[in-house]
Amino acid sequence: MIQFKTQTAEYWQEDLVIDDQDLEHLYSLILESSVPQTLDQLVLALMEWRCRSEEATIKAELEKGEPYRPGDSYKVGQQIVFPALSYALATVTEVRPGYNPQYDPFKVIQVRFESGEGIREFAAELDHPHKLNAEGNDSELLAGRVSPDQLYATYGSQVKRRLEERLQTGSSWEFVNFGDEWFLKGLMGDIHVGHLNIAEAALDVRDAPLSPEELQKVLELRTDLDQSAQIFSLNYALRDDNRFDDVGTDDDILWFLRRLEPPEALHPPRRLQYSPQPYSRENISGELLELEREIEDEATEPTVFGPYPQEKPLYTAIFVLTYPHYRVGTMPLTPRLVALFPQSSTQRTRITFIDGRSGQKMTGWVVHQHKYVYGLDKWYKEHNIPVGAYIKIEQTKDPLTFIVDYEPRRMKREWIRVAKVIEGKLTFEMQKRPVGCQYDEPMIVGEDKPAEVDSLWVMTEETEKSIFEIIREVFPELAKLSPQGTVHAKTLYSAINVVRRCPPGPIFAELCTQDCFNSMGDGYWTMTV
Repeated sequence: MIQFKTQTAEYWQEDLVIDDQDLEHLYSLILESSVPQTLDQLVLALMEWRCRSEEATIKAELEKGEPYRPGDSYKVGQQIVFPALSYALATVTEVRPGYNPQYDPFKVIQVRFESGEGIREFAAELDHPHKLNAEGNDSELLAGRVSPDQLYATYGSQVKRRLEERLQTGSSWEFVNFGDEWFLKGLMGDIHVGHLNIAEAALDVRDAPLSPEELQKVLELRTDLDQSAQIFSLNYALRDDNRFDDVGTDDDILWFLRRLEPPEALHPPRRLQYSPQPYSRENISGELLELEREIEDEATEPTVFGPYPQEKPLYTAIFVLTYPHYRVGTMPLTPRLVALFPQSSTQRTRITFIDGRSGQKMTGWVVHQHKYVYGLDKWYKEHNIPVGAYIKIEQTKDPLTFIVDYEPRRMKREWIRVAKVIEGKLTFEMQKRPVGCQYDEPMIVGEDKPAEVDSLWVMTEETEKSIFEIIREVFPELAKLSPQGTVHAKTLYSAINVVRRCPPGPIFAELCTQDCFNSMGDGYWTMTV
């Protein structure tokens, strides 16, 4: 029975090694087409090549002699190919009667293998059902296989990883890539420094991103290259010049000037930077784990949230504004919220916010790696949005445009917690402040004299106080605002983030493991001195 290796999972998942012959085939493929190929196209081409190569090898081996079948008759001197023995070639040296009371009369052939494996004996003229007898002629032997397209659908992802690694290390073959497309360096168009200077000037005048197709028209590139080859060459050159930045998505490339981007998009603001704290999640109560999921801090390990079941696509989402994002004009990219925004393997994507109240447009920046979106600082201030407010983000027909809004209510003065710095310590007091939006009551925090709060935040960061030390300082200040002396866990989280960026996990772990903290139920805690 012929067993095609390319039809097995082991071949693609374990045994496959991308060799120079594979690269030579892919090189010739791109050279002949003269257009860039996606990695998926190359993977399919490779798998087709491997299947054809194995088929050609098998056919060549079968042509050396008659395929062995127990039901056939053979004569001395005849050459036989044994598919089940890796197509070993052997010559019949003797034919004699065989005997087995279970079978009708048959013959035994003695064969000598050319590979030097010695002499072996096999049955012949055996009138008995056998899978080798059922295989028929050569064309039938090669029939019934799964197509390369089906193999690609099943094993393509594993082959893709291996091929990408091999292409990246196969520099002698001149493979180059931009994103998911691969090309040959020798086929690329000549994009010189003059072209790049013109591109910079065009983007400077436009003060907005341009697609490579738009830049191509400005640069008036040579026309003897295929359009896709021209675009690839331009993208490749722009990527290697640090003046330019791809601020598009995985589906649409958009080029912009790095020097025109806000610092907050280029480098994560210090207030958003979290230095992971060692802590154990084993002792955090189920109640606090639920609150952690409800808060949905972007610095929390993604595994905590698990998959978000979505019966239908997500078009709108609401989040609670926390102090760090309020101060720097950002919103978090939590596992749930990230589904709203375009995906990109680049560092940043430029988007447009539309004020749901006024319709005014604002420029935003999705900073994928660091999990935040910048560009809402003026909007927060213009609408007097407090920490703890519910903010709604809604998609539009344009994948790069989003409506940002809050849930309005009649403006009135509310008693809220206000952070103040007194004698170098963070304190809180209840003050009446105008609030015109819906908010999460345990999370709301106002501030008095932001500059003093900033100084305390810097001092807290530089002294490297532990989370427990900060909780010990902040908890009594919050507890004095309640007649019962209790503090809600969400309130503690919101307050601590005024002076130290920290997700709920480490804070809640301290509440559950330190003897000085006691749970009163419903998320409220007390502290004993």
